[in-house]
Amino acid sequence: MVELAGIVILGILAQWVAWKFKIPAILPLILIGLLVGPIATLFTEDGTKLIEPIWDGSKGLFPGESLFYFVSLAIGIILFEGGLTLRRSEILNVGPVIVKLITVGAVVTFFGAGFAAHFVFGLSWPISFLFSSLIIVTGPTVITPILRNIPLKKDVSAILKWEGILIDPIGALVAVLVFEFISVGEGKAFTFTALLEFGKVVLFGFTFGFTFAHALAFAIKRKVIPHYLLNVFTLAAVLAVFVLSDIFAHESGLLSVVIMGMVLGNINLPNIEELLYFKESLSVLLISILFILLAANINIEDLELVFNWNEVALFATVVFIIRPLGVFLSSINSGLKFNEKLFISWVGPRGIVAAGIASLFGLKLARQGEPGAEYITPLVFMIVLGTVLLNATTARLFAKMVGVFLNKSEGILIIGASKVSRLIASYLKENNRHVVLLDSNRENIKIAKGLGLEAIDGNIYNDKLENNIELSDIGFLMALTGNSDINKFAINKFRNQFGEHGSYRLITSEEMNDPDNNPVEGLFSHTDDYYRLIDLAEKYPGILEIKIENKDHYETIIKITKEDTEIIPLFIKDPYNHIKIISSYSETIKEIEEDSYLAYIGKPIDVEVIE
Repeated sequence: MVELAGIVILGILAQWVAWKFKIPAILPLILIGLLVGPIATLFTEDGTKLIEPIWDGSKGLFPGESLFYFVSLAIGIILFEGGLTLRRSEILNVGPVIVKLITVGAVVTFFGAGFAAHFVFGLSWPISFLFSSLIIVTGPTVITPILRNIPLKKDVSAILKWEGILIDPIGALVAVLVFEFISVGEGKAFTFTALLEFGKVVLFGFTFGFTFAHALAFAIKRKVIPHYLLNVFTLAAVLAVFVLSDIFAHESGLLSVVIMGMVLGNINLPNIEELLYFKESLSVLLISILFILLAANINIEDLELVFNWNEVALFATVVFIIRPLGVFLSSINSGLKFNEKLFISWVGPRGIVAAGIASLFGLKLARQGEPGAEYITPLVFMIVLGTVLLNATTARLFAKMVGVFLNKSEGILIIGASKVSRLIASYLKENNRHVVLLDSNRENIKIAKGLGLEAIDGNIYNDKLENNIELSDIGFLMALTGNSDINKFAINKFRNQFGEHGSYRLITSEEMNDPDNNPVEGLFSHTDDYYRLIDLAEKYPGILEIKIENKDHYETIIKITKEDTEIIPLFIKDPYNHIKIISSYSETIKEIEEDSYLAYIGKPIDVEVIE
């Protein structure tokens, strides 16, 4: 009981540490597992592990093959959740570089790492290529914590983000297929019979995954399943498909759930987001338990197998030769600069899927007596630990060294995607500013995307926004919703992360009627609130510009805007096309350069009146 409770407590503690210090959770999880497992044998009195995953007659959590079954089902659920995130439309929209990274780059890693493992460690070709298939994946759970605090050009962070998301299920699928091919041979020659068995695994895996995904989607759409049972029913369905597929074709369960997740994720389901949240929470718990167990299950003898110069040579080959080769081949004629390719080559940490499936396959093949199977788990664990440690400690420094680090974050995050927000965002985009709209109203997001604007369907009360690495170049925050509580909350919550150079919100109706209580973070004008902006946007659907001669000229125009209720000042654009946000706290504008422009919404300003 103490061991079981300890695993859960340590797992959640590791997740908290990862969140607190902004590092991939897999790092503290595996280190804790190694500490309570193989490393503990070096200092305990009787030379035993503090946590023994497999029952040895006197101590342990899982008797017989129970650990094997638990790992299989847990990995199945994790892979299903990964499959849910793979959307066909996203693959088509991410651009040629990312498509090549998950195809050409994956092929380079598969063959390159396979040859390296064979010639460095002398492993058989099947085991070598199983190893290489396992390290194809990177994964968002390891990429995101490393990159979210490094201000990068949007294209670079987007490429790394989407590579991690898309290659997770694809790499898992390749690894499963390679394992199935090895497994049907059971250490013997790969005869025609073995090939037929492999075909049987693929056939049943795809058939069960595809069929049951559509059956579950049909049940959800027809509301056969009550809402309160939706999540747990889906969990039961995933486990049922895994077991049923495995009965018909041994070892086809993993393939079935990967396919099931991919198909279900590409069907227009009304509750898909809710399903994803549940599966994500479940995956966090399973991953926390799983990786402590798997790391603890490794023996000192297993570590000694790879604790040598051969492992260093293999690691160096994977990181410094194979990864850059895949990236540079995938980015030919892409428009990426040399330094950007270098940085993408440097950041390639292996993640949870690699470590989890490696442990599962290592256990299975070792039980089958496959020569060299004992190398799979420790080799992959060392690659995972090495790449995560390397990238977590050096990515920021390397970004500065190669010149992809943005010294000043000029991007703008706008909370709210109403008509006036879209109008302002379009103007900013036309003036070469990276601008992102955030709204929980899907119709507003749909319209914004139709205008070619970058928009996120999200809620400011959700912590997921903080992990969005595509917002790493955001330095300004503008809260433009009609709800003053939401605007204030957004400023307080995201001021430090997204508003380091300026955080602004629309003033409230009460503040508008009290000029003496003018908030420093007030936006545009202390005489105009959300409803005034909306009214003007409806009446004058465009942003106009007027040339400013000097500071006095600017003050004269601002005086006019205060007196005229149909003009609201927004921005100052200097001669170099840089945009300055006008605050209702007018003292923020210190200087006005010659040949600058005032951008405003409302009726045209009569130049002759000013003169």
